Amino acid sequence: MKKLIFLMLVALLMSCMPRAFTPAERELILTSDSLMYVTQIHADSAVLRTPSLDLTAEELSSQELRVLMAKMLYTVQHPTQDGVGIASPQVGLNKRIVCVQRFDKPGEPFECYLNAHLESLGGEIAVGPEGCLSIPGKRGLVPRHTKVQIRYVAPGTTQERTEEVEGFTAVIFQHEIDHLEGILYTDRADSVFVAPR
Repeated sequence: MKKLIFLMLVALLMSCMPRAFTPAERELILTSDSLMYVTQIHADSAVLRTPSLDLTAEELSSQELRVLMAKMLYTVQHPTQDGVGIASPQVGLNKRIVCVQRFDKPGEPFECYLNAHLESLGGEIAVGPEGCLSIPGKRGLVPRHTKVQIRYVAPGTTQERTEEVEGFTAVIFQHEIDHLEGILYTDRADSVFVAPR
């Protein structure tokens, strides 16, 4: 009986401990080349439709996370992709990581946001065209808010921050954070059509 109670306590303590990347996640991060495979809606629907988990304190300080962010940034900016944002489910990992091009900042840099969440939506709702690296060859007209408040952890820290973002960059955040919830732009689109070449 004492042994059973002890094992139950150990199991309980283990469940409360920070999770590290799983062996399969580490293999995906470390063995892919710099350009990561971008998941596609029909072939990889399970990962694209699964809500993502927050990174743990251990994962936030891991070398694997640094490698993953570098590869995600390389992938989204690669001429074969040419995106303005990417979320970790798009490279096969259900973790709350997005990389977004900040059109609202000088130089329009790409930045990564960890444990990203939308805190509030505001401003007007505007309908605009969207595409997705995971749905090649299609575009849609999607209603989005023109202002959002995001909550996230900046790389290299464990402190949560909030930030208000407006304009096209707010649209990108909505699109990418939707990926973390298992939502695709086609779920919100007024219409979807074949993209002109």
